[in-house]
Amino acid sequence: MKRCGYFLLLFMMVVSVFCGCSKEHPQEGTLMISYLDMSQTRIAKMGYEPNAALSDTMLLVQELLNVLSSDSGDVDFVRPIPEGVEVERIQITEDGDLSVFFNEAYLSLESVPEILCRLALVQTLTQVDGVKRLEFFVGREPLLDSQGKEVGWMTTENFVENPGEQINSIQQAELDLYFSNPTGDGLVLETQKVYYNSNVSLEKLVIEHLLAGPKLSKGIAALPAETALVNVSVADRVCYVSLDNGFRTQNYEIQEAIVIYSLVNSLTALPHIDKVQISVNGDTSGVYRESFPLGTVYEEDLSYVRTAKTGKAVVVNDIVINGGEN
Repeated sequence: MKRCGYFLLLFMMVVSVFCGCSKEHPQEGTLMISYLDMSQTRIAKMGYEPNAALSDTMLLVQELLNVLSSDSGDVDFVRPIPEGVEVERIQITEDGDLSVFFNEAYLSLESVPEILCRLALVQTLTQVDGVKRLEFFVGREPLLDSQGKEVGWMTTENFVENPGEQINSIQQAELDLYFSNPTGDGLVLETQKVYYNSNVSLEKLVIEHLLAGPKLSKGIAALPAETALVNVSVADRVCYVSLDNGFRTQNYEIQEAIVIYSLVNSLTALPHIDKVQISVNGDTSGVYRESFPLGTVYEEDLSYVRTAKTGKAVVVNDIVINGGEN
């Protein structure tokens, strides 16, 4: 009996450790606090039991901001709001728009910790019922990015993480992404501003964002939802894209040309790519649906675009953290 009790206690302790530090969704009644890791190059998460009622939005937000501004007590978890940076006030609307106002010290944060600070706050605070998105201010002015543009509203969908990799340096780019229009017979352009790890392949980011779908309601993802990226590489200005069998999933509400040129036009919009070849698990034999041979090398074709590329595209702030490598 004593031995059984010992192993039961040991099991409960192991379960407790994993529940407390898991990167998965927390158990009911608990939240996850996003910290920076010891190197301050990626996010680390710890379970947290709040004192405020989960239904009390304002009190819970204030409590979580205090936690994010305090030492965790564990050297592996660095608080995302560093010493000297203070939250002067917050505002929240009935629609769930939370504005966070920092003091001037926020502007002294270096690039990588600053972006991770934003990520940590968005991940932590959007768990609160009644908080849908965040916007940052310094003093009374909206937070600006490195190009002097407003960062704007942020949700968890604006962040993509690969937890196993560290950030070496942050680059910025604008991706022209072509999605299907709602009727499936044309392409619409959405330009997304991304911050990305210098080790990350831009072409991989493009494909990941196409699979994730547009941020605007006027477009829909053209690539089948079951699709997964196997590999992508570029040689002699030709981009070779290998997708898994999910790409063959038929969605006849979207014309086959729209699927192909959603991918082709988005990739050839990158300055180092002129053409695209698509394969399924590396196999270029066969035809996509009826009219598009996989072995063909495709070039840009804007004749399917229903929104002009100049002037009418909407820029969406989209922060990408630690995209994968190829």
